[in-house]
Amino acid sequence: MTDAAEGRIASLTDDRIDNLASKLVSEKSGDHGTEALKDITFGSIAGVIGKTIEYPFDTVKVRLQSQPDTLPLRYRGPLDCFRQSLRAEGISDLYRGISAPLVGAAIETSSLFFSYRIAQNALRATILPPTNGDPLPLGALVACGGASGAFTSLLLTPIELVKCQMQVPLSASHCQHPGPLSIIASIFRHHGILGFWHGQLGTLIRETGGSAAWFGSYEGVSALFREYNARYTPLVAKVGKDDTLPLYQQLLAGATAGVSYNFVFFPADTIKSRMQTEQVNSGGQGRRTFWVSGKALWQQQGIRGMYRGCGITVGRAAPSSAFIFAIYEGLRGWWG
Repeated sequence: MTDAAEGRIASLTDDRIDNLASKLVSEKSGDHGTEALKDITFGSIAGVIGKTIEYPFDTVKVRLQSQPDTLPLRYRGPLDCFRQSLRAEGISDLYRGISAPLVGAAIETSSLFFSYRIAQNALRATILPPTNGDPLPLGALVACGGASGAFTSLLLTPIELVKCQMQVPLSASHCQHPGPLSIIASIFRHHGILGFWHGQLGTLIRETGGSAAWFGSYEGVSALFREYNARYTPLVAKVGKDDTLPLYQQLLAGATAGVSYNFVFFPADTIKSRMQTEQVNSGGQGRRTFWVSGKALWQQQGIRGMYRGCGITVGRAAPSSAFIFAIYEGLRGWWG
């Protein structure tokens, strides 16, 4: 074979390799885009349904958290808060301000699942490359959950600020509930664009630690169920596709995740809620920092004040998170 012929063959081979590489990169990019779209779509649907289920309980939680320091407190507990709210305006009072949280739930849940997958991909590509397709260890998944929560907190703080200010009951000097647009305009007029991130530190602490616990608990409990299925019920283990758990096990894992998310970092959420509603309760007076608000609450009410509303929050988080994970996993399993 002549040198010219060998050169042409080598050139054709190089072209085919380049074309194949380009095709693989294009397909991989397309896969990433498809997966991102699934995370956003399925996460949004799951988040909206979960928020609709839990919202009345969240309203009670915020009202318990945001009570002024003066004694006696307005509400004696969750049941008393429910009673007073229903007596005032009926069930609509407990759903007041749900428009912003529904948007927030869609953004939060889709962002959590999206950034959680991105963090896992980043770890696999750098620090922990997969071996024989093995999943990441639980510690790495917890770290990915924390990173996901930190990113999501930036999107969530402005939405929660509007939500909390709509949920608290009005003082005697106000006769009409403000809508989300009027609250947004008021925040921007008095504090500028950065005013929407008032309470960001509390949201960051809650979301970073809470999301680490949320995903970590779900993955940990799911792994235990898979081990149990493989050992004691092999037929059940073979039913699901790609190690998909039975529905009741997904619900139990999701409920555990919801309890873990809310309990450990609940004081950060309490301080954040007080920060974001203090202007409503004080007639528009100045804002306090996270540490000043936390210190004042601790001195006034101690650890009990830090965890006020925790019981009802954990109670509503269990079914909400159970449905969120079950719906998300179900949609992913259905659409592939």
